[in-house]
Amino acid sequence: MDRFFKLKEHGTNVRTEIIAGITTFMTMAYILFVNNLFLGPGGAGIPSDGVFFATAVGAGLVTIIMGLFVNIPIALAPGMGLNAYFMTVVLSSNGAITWQAALGAVFISGIIFLILTVTKIRQMLLVAVPESIKSAITVGIGLFVAIIGFKMSDLIGINLNGPVEDFTQQVPGSFFNLGLGDFVHNSGVQLTLIGLILIAILMALRVKGALLIGIVATTLIGIPMGVTDVSGLSGASWFPNVNELAVGKLDIMGALKLGLFEIVLVFTFVELFDTFGTLVGTATRAGLMKNKEEGEKKIGKAMLVDAAGVSAGAVLGTSTITSFVESTAGVAEGGRTGLTAVTTGILFLLALFIAPLAGVVPSAATAPALIIVGVLMMGQVRNIDWDDFLHAFPAFLTIVLMPFTGGIANGISAGIISYVVLGACSNIFTDKKVKVHWLMWVLAVLVLCRYIFLGAE
Repeated sequence: MDRFFKLKEHGTNVRTEIIAGITTFMTMAYILFVNNLFLGPGGAGIPSDGVFFATAVGAGLVTIIMGLFVNIPIALAPGMGLNAYFMTVVLSSNGAITWQAALGAVFISGIIFLILTVTKIRQMLLVAVPESIKSAITVGIGLFVAIIGFKMSDLIGINLNGPVEDFTQQVPGSFFNLGLGDFVHNSGVQLTLIGLILIAILMALRVKGALLIGIVATTLIGIPMGVTDVSGLSGASWFPNVNELAVGKLDIMGALKLGLFEIVLVFTFVELFDTFGTLVGTATRAGLMKNKEEGEKKIGKAMLVDAAGVSAGAVLGTSTITSFVESTAGVAEGGRTGLTAVTTGILFLLALFIAPLAGVVPSAATAPALIIVGVLMMGQVRNIDWDDFLHAFPAFLTIVLMPFTGGIANGISAGIISYVVLGACSNIFTDKKVKVHWLMWVLAVLVLCRYIFLGAE
């Protein structure tokens, strides 16, 4: 084991690596419960057992492969934000797009991602898009996820102040206002507040696994409050229900026939930047970039595993599997090699035998975790130069349009177009020359064509 993972060379040992792997799992395990909210019966419509199986097995296998093939302490699982986008795609289509077709779109995005990685075009795109927009995408997704948590917990609601007769049509913005939920009579709202405060305290105290501990504790508190329903545990099977799996049920041809170009583009685009930042940031913290040449080789191999994991996850029945920034928790505990990742992956596979517990967790217990994830993703806002309007305006549009319009694609599109327009005007009318990569022009044209010919829906 020491020889395979080169433990001594990395200044670590088996005990340290295993502890680091357990720590990473503890910080990531919330996805086992949260993913069902987006992809399960209450979200995109995939059977709960199928979502849990795909989440556990997908995270477990791809993380183990990352550890064995790349020897790097990075774990992977279905990504937050993209699972929310997956749900939005299905629910906003009014039945036109099935979850099977959406999984097909994820699979296609994985193939595209793999091609982009092998051909090195991926690196070119990373250079083309300004750092401000990359950071804004992360922040926007954080707010997108957070507002879902606020809505699903009823912490916020809508107050209508205009004549609304047909809710199948879009309600004008002047006809409604967002407001606080009912804190006095709604026990679900009360439980959400308890969970939010609890997780926030644990995070402030830097407790490992704060999100998971908070979800479990809030679920238990919800039992005497009548919010958590444990009746389904009686007689439940603690072995995976193979009759309710979504393995192999993706509809690739359905995705192609529906022409889900924009959806595939968003899955690919967001994964592109999210993964790059996670891989480089985690590798740097682990000291793997001290030897730049060796570090870049490992990052390249890690990108291949990550890309393959996207399509593998779709086959298993889950949204995009991606590298998790929570891997840094294991690195902080001393994890330096793939043994950390292998340990985390094994724990995800063992989690298959706690599947019934996932159905017990109420939305009031998982909603606080979504809000906290939004807080964590907001940190990227510091990397935006708000004093330079050329960067501030596109970043602002990217951030606010995601949660306010309920669409990640809308924010990314607005950010790209506005940056290209402002950059071009600056080059024409001022002495300040802005480098606008030719790929940004291509992306801007594609986005414009999408809205002109397909509309805003």
